[in-house]
Amino acid sequence: MKLPANRLGLGGAALGVLFDPIGDDAARAVVAAAWDAGIRAFDTSPLYGGGLSEERFGAGLKGRSREDYFLSTKTGVTRPYGQAAAPPGGARRAADIWDYSPEGTNRSIARSLERLKTDRLDLVHLHDVEGRTDAAMAAYPALAALREKGVVGAIGIGANRIDAPLDLMARAKFDAVLVAGRYSLLDQSMLDLVPVARKAGTKLIVGGVFNSGILATGAVPGAMFHYDPAPELVLQRTRAIEALCRKHDVPLRAAALQFPLAHPDVAMLLLGPRHVDELADNLALLTHPIPAAFWRSLQADGLVNKGCPLP
Repeated sequence: MKLPANRLGLGGAALGVLFDPIGDDAARAVVAAAWDAGIRAFDTSPLYGGGLSEERFGAGLKGRSREDYFLSTKTGVTRPYGQAAAPPGGARRAADIWDYSPEGTNRSIARSLERLKTDRLDLVHLHDVEGRTDAAMAAYPALAALREKGVVGAIGIGANRIDAPLDLMARAKFDAVLVAGRYSLLDQSMLDLVPVARKAGTKLIVGGVFNSGILATGAVPGAMFHYDPAPELVLQRTRAIEALCRKHDVPLRAAALQFPLAHPDVAMLLLGPRHVDELADNLALLTHPIPAAFWRSLQADGLVNKGCPLP
């Protein structure tokens, strides 16, 4: 599995109404702006807006040569079309539909191909496998059969924790693991995956580097961490990081974006902008100068794991 050389990808969660709903034109503009910026990897899922994100990627990539970009999606869970994570009047993820069965997997891939307007997928992740690893493995033979047919290029795992990928990687060969929010300034638990991934030849993809918001907003009232209100310990740690940012004149968002790419085992960083201006901001902050003293202070103060490579 060959990923784009620039190690950047566009994630599609926000283009499927993860947070504030956006229109089709605004979503297509994000895809177009990413393309113009040289991004050639696009990651989505039938979960994001119940297929809305896939449709928007399909529309945004229409007319591009299929040989010129890397396209990944996921299988195993979806939700009603156009719906956010929390249905009106309901709890978060209350309406999600889980199905890792071989039949469900084949249906899911067929629908993804239709929405994305393509005849093949470079990578398909088993999605949100926490607590569902036994069920998720039922999808593996179906994906392997599609790989033999050339419909699926590679098989991966998409997870919000590290324990589930470790379990699955002990059972079968996976080409990639996408971890959301687990290699960031606030959470470096992906480090436990690194030696296993190296041994298996599995590529590590990182998303969610703002940890659902707090590393973009700072420790403001109502700041979110891992999709929930940030607990006090996380707020305190974020305030300490912010203090170092002020001392060294470093934007918190810049530090959050640049930190993961310093790890040589991070094969790709997924950006998740909702609008063109957010994408432009992300790209500018990726090249924002940050003094080495800032990074050294983070480790010296115990704010990041001493085993983390620094930019």
